Amino acid sequence: CRPGEESSNVESLYFGTAMPGGRVSNEDWQRFLADTITPRFPDGLTAWAAAGQWRSPAGELHKEDSYVLQFVHKDEAKYDTAVREVIAAYRSRFRQEAVLRVRTVSCMSF
Repeated sequence: CRPGEESSNVESLYFGTAMPGGRVSNEDWQRFLADTITPRFPDGLTAWAAAGQWRSPAGELHKEDSYVLQFVHKDEAKYDTAVREVIAAYRSRFRQEAVLRVRTVSCMSF
């Protein structure tokens, strides 16, 4: 990193909203954000609604509303554990097959 910057990880998590028998509502997401995500990342994060799509193994294109969560953190095991807990909780609570996780090494400064 350049002078005045420090090495960090940028995590982006993609949460689908389609689930058997319904979908994750905005209210469901806000509760999950408040009670599951925010306590694990109290220093800050950014979340937004998105329109996602993916191709199934059978070749079918699926479109669904989604949420994206992004935060920056130091490369420490506690953050990896917290991310894994958030993913597991979302998959369990909303009966999801997967949550996409993208981790990028980066440089940050304030």
